[in-house]
Amino acid sequence: MEHRMVFVGGLHRSGTSILFKCLRDHPEISGFIGTGVPEDEGQHLQSVYPPATVYGGGGRFGFNPEAHLTETSPLITEENKGRLFSEWSRHWDLSRKYLLEKSPPNLIRTRFLQSMFPDSRFVIIVRHPLAYAYPRNDETGIWKVYSRIKHWLVCHELLRADSAHLQNALIVKYEEFVLDPVGQLGRIFSFLGLPNHPSSQGVRKDINAKYIRLWRASGAGFPRNLVARMISGSFERRVRSFGYSIRNPEAVEPWISAVEERGS
Repeated sequence: MEHRMVFVGGLHRSGTSILFKCLRDHPEISGFIGTGVPEDEGQHLQSVYPPATVYGGGGRFGFNPEAHLTETSPLITEENKGRLFSEWSRHWDLSRKYLLEKSPPNLIRTRFLQSMFPDSRFVIIVRHPLAYAYPRNDETGIWKVYSRIKHWLVCHELLRADSAHLQNALIVKYEEFVLDPVGQLGRIFSFLGLPNHPSSQGVRKDINAKYIRLWRASGAGFPRNLVARMISGSFERRVRSFGYSIRNPEAVEPWISAVEERGS
C-alpha cells in the first residue's frame, strides 16, 4: 500500500494533542497510541533527529538555530529515511493509508519532514501567544512571559518563512477549532482528501479567558507594569501579523500572510 504521511505541529498548549486524537479517530488514519512516551509524540519514538528537550524544551527550542530543520539538513539520507519510517512503523497500523505523527516542534521542521517523506500533509494548529505564555500556574513571572511570547514569535515566523517551500500545508486556529470542531475537522479531512468522520473526543470551549486575566493581572504594580508595557510595545505589531493582539487579546482575526493552503 502507498501511504500518505500526515504531520501535526504547533507549540505546546496550542491544541496539538486534542487535534491529533480527533484525527486519529478517522478509520483511514493510523496514529500513535499507548506508546508510553509523553503524549504519544513521534519525536520520542525515533533516533534520527533530536527531540525538543535537547534544545531547551517546549519554551526554548525555537531559539536554537539547530532545532530548525530544512531540506538542507545533513540528516536527510536514504538510510535515515528508512530508519525513521521503520521506527515509527512499529506503532502504526500499516493497513491504513494515512499515517499520522504529532510533535510540537514539527512547526519548524516541515521542510525537513517534507524532504524525508515527499507528498506529506502538514496540519499546524496555532493559538494566542498569551495562552502559550502561561503554561502551568498563576505564578509565572513577567519576564518568563516576555521570553515565551518571543519564542512564540520566533517559531511562527520560521513557519511562515518555511511555508513558501511546502506543497501541502493547512493552518488551523485553536480558537476556531474549539468553537466549531465539527466544521474544522471537516475542513481538515477535505484538505487531506478524506471523507468526513465524527470524532468521539470531547473538545472544551474554554478558549483563552483564563490567560487573558493572568496577563492583565501581570501588569498590576511596579515594576511588572513597565515590563508588561514593554512586551506590548515590542511585540504587538509582530503578533498582529498572525491575527492576534496583546493590547486587545480578545480579538482574533485570520492569520495575515497565512501559510498558503494547497490541497492534493
